[in-house]
Amino acid sequence: MSSSLVDAAGYQHSRMDRDARILSLVPSLTELLFDLGLARRLVGRTNFCVHPNPGVEAIASVGGTKQIDMDKVAGLNPTHALVNIDENPKDMADALAEMGIEVVVTHPFTVTDNVALFRLIGGIFNAGENAEQLIRDFDSALADLHAQDWKSHRVLYLIWRKPWMSISAGTYIADMLAQTNWQVIDHQSTARYPEIDLTNTLLAQTDLVLFSTEPFPFKLKHLDTFGAEFPAHANKARLIDAEMVSWYGSRVIAGLRYLAKFAGGVTA
Repeated sequence: MSSSLVDAAGYQHSRMDRDARILSLVPSLTELLFDLGLARRLVGRTNFCVHPNPGVEAIASVGGTKQIDMDKVAGLNPTHALVNIDENPKDMADALAEMGIEVVVTHPFTVTDNVALFRLIGGIFNAGENAEQLIRDFDSALADLHAQDWKSHRVLYLIWRKPWMSISAGTYIADMLAQTNWQVIDHQSTARYPEIDLTNTLLAQTDLVLFSTEPFPFKLKHLDTFGAEFPAHANKARLIDAEMVSWYGSRVIAGLRYLAKFAGGVTA
């Protein structure tokens, strides 16, 4: 039994010898299943699993990432459920396990953790060849990004307003940004996604203020509002596609290409 089939909770999984019926409760993992050629095994998803479109629309939805309809789940008769430590409550995973569903727990901390993720999901569901192709594509995109000489920037990455919230250095997003030599501001908090006070003092420590498009759907109008409130820092504001820098799984390949273009356009 391969050690690559050990999930983020330390559970050793077996290769699926019979047809799997997969419930994905993580949007990025739903997309990964499609890219691994496992769409035919996918029986359920969340409302937030929107990629790839239109293919994902044919898959039954069981609710959100925090709360699902257990009766719908039972009706789908899944053999496996894919969850993530940050995105899904532990009691939800425990309830699925009590139903006899094999729960696969994921929790990528870094960009390179995607390699193990591809092998974990590909290995369990007999899509190893497709997983290795994704790894080759990932290695190529990462090598291209690292081949460039990136200027160091101190970054404030915003994920919410009212209250303002940011990210810590220990998050996947922070590691993604670090691939272009960008370091997130240290908020002196033990929280992975801390609430912050957006002040001129904080902004004076930053080179870039990135407004992410999720979970709060920041738009250009929010950058305009920021510029009016903090005119001395208006030129630091950028709108960034959060799916491209926060989604792990197969999206990371396009994400690395996006980040290279995004960083290349920064002149601050």
